[in-house]
Amino acid sequence: MTASPLPQATGVLLAAGAGTRLGRGPKALLPFRGRTLVEVLADMLVDGGCRGVVVVLGAGAGDVRGRTDLARHTVVENREWTGGMGSSFQTGLDRAPPEDHVLVALVDQPGLTAETVARLLREHRPGRVTTAAYADASGQLRRGHPLLLDATLRAEAAASAGGDVGARFFLQAHPELVDLVDCSDQSRGEDLDTPDQLHLLG
Repeated sequence: MTASPLPQATGVLLAAGAGTRLGRGPKALLPFRGRTLVEVLADMLVDGGCRGVVVVLGAGAGDVRGRTDLARHTVVENREWTGGMGSSFQTGLDRAPPEDHVLVALVDQPGLTAETVARLLREHRPGRVTTAAYADASGQLRRGHPLLLDATLRAEAAASAGGDVGARFFLQAHPELVDLVDCSDQSRGEDLDTPDQLHLLG
């Protein structure tokens, strides 16, 4: 029996933030596995099954371009990045091929694995949102990133974004469309926000 082909998806890596709380410049440039965080995670999306990646830069975009090799990916700059994640989310969705599902990932999640990406693609059902979920201390699954937006939902999700909110308002408005996929065996889904979390880089 032949396995079903993975759905056609483009990865969108949100990497526009300044990393103010971390105090080390743009998180995209943090050293990780002998490269930079943005390079490793962009490649991870392809390794997991995305057919291409849109990397959204903002803070220090020129520096990030000059110090990384992102040639295999589509790199776009969100000039409104200071307004929050919402505009970066919209920018990334706008640049992805319109027929593709979109898998949205954050550059400050070094625990992202190719298996997490592949699992979301395998579990996706048409017309729905598939999100990675991670068990909290009580064992309850909590929605996290990445998330896979069906192509049919992209326009509404983009329209709902704004300020520091990407897909959150859309997901809250349509909980009946959201499928959680347990990825706790891959990572804890943590964001790298403060200096005490630098251990996440290994």
